[in-house]
Amino acid sequence: MDPTSAKMFYDRHDNAVIIDVREPDEVIESKLTDSKNIPRGVLEMRINKLCPEAGIPILLHCGAGGRASLSAHTLELMGYANVHVIDATYDEIKATFG
Repeated sequence: MDPTSAKMFYDRHDNAVIIDVREPDEVIESKLTDSKNIPRGVLEMRINKLCPEAGIPILLHCGAGGRASLSAHTLELMGYANVHVIDATYDEIKATFG
């Protein structure tokens, strides 16, 4: 999903969650205002606390899309049904979301 479509999706879903799967040292430098950080390496262990229901709309992003794509696949295997990757560089996503 491109950043503009992702922003429209996020704005339409009150319960949507933006998850940044980058490492904490990357997030310290810059993060999206509404995002929650769950690094890719611990996603399986922490996702249930943030998203206890499988139907919650989830937008995933990272620095360039690779980790977010792997994370989306993992979440789908875990039963999450409304998972989307913001397919862009972090700077493009930040310019759209703020």
